[in-house]
Amino acid sequence: MTSKTPQNKGPKPGSKKQDPNQDDPGLFGALEPTSSHLGARLRGYFLTGLIIVGPVAITVYVVWWFINLIDGWVKPLIPEAYLPENYLPFTVPGVGLIVGILALMLIGALIANLFGRSIVSYGEMMLDRMPVVRGVYKLLKQIFTTVFSKTGTSFKRVGLIEFPRRGLFAVVFVSNEPPNEVKEKVGNGEELMTVFLPNAPNPTTGFVLFMPKKDVTLLDMSVEDGAKLVVSAGLVAPPQEALQKFAESTEADKPAPKRSPAS
Repeated sequence: MTSKTPQNKGPKPGSKKQDPNQDDPGLFGALEPTSSHLGARLRGYFLTGLIIVGPVAITVYVVWWFINLIDGWVKPLIPEAYLPENYLPFTVPGVGLIVGILALMLIGALIANLFGRSIVSYGEMMLDRMPVVRGVYKLLKQIFTTVFSKTGTSFKRVGLIEFPRRGLFAVVFVSNEPPNEVKEKVGNGEELMTVFLPNAPNPTTGFVLFMPKKDVTLLDMSVEDGAKLVVSAGLVAPPQEALQKFAESTEADKPAPKRSPAS
């Protein structure tokens, strides 16, 4: 006689039920009104709607503002015979933006040959003779080359340094190698690293620091996640797996406590 083993169709002990809103608990979980009070529920619904609509509305506004800005610059340069408003009963936004992109492509193609490079070299030579203009032009050219050029460099890694005192850590972005003059005069035989310490929540301002490489703790998070962390003043954190891995590595690197000698 065989006995049938009862089948347990329920969830196993310790197993977690899959939550469809698990990917975004901060939106659908944290703001979900738990109180039965009507005012609390309406406030929760309002905040949830604000989080949904706010980023979309601001994004649409910024894109629309940028398109109108470029149209205002480029459209006066286009002959009226080529404007679509002359043939359509409504205004077509983005015509100036499209024409501007095509014009930049055409200029880039013309400068790619020897004749175009000669013209650019002659123009830079003329600008180099202007005392104030040459400084502004060289600075802007270096910034644009660094950000947009394929050969340009950008921030490589995200790290932590102890700032403004021991025991407090600040987010920094690792940039290029320090200049040779800095290595020779302040290096003292140590390997230096150039880092940028941004100010939160405005990362466009900060401090450029030349410091020993051993004093910089490199993180596994991407530069984009580090920028989000700074801009949001710590509210938008990277995935917790990366933070957990960093915490475990930090604990492993700590020296073992010294035992007091037996009396």
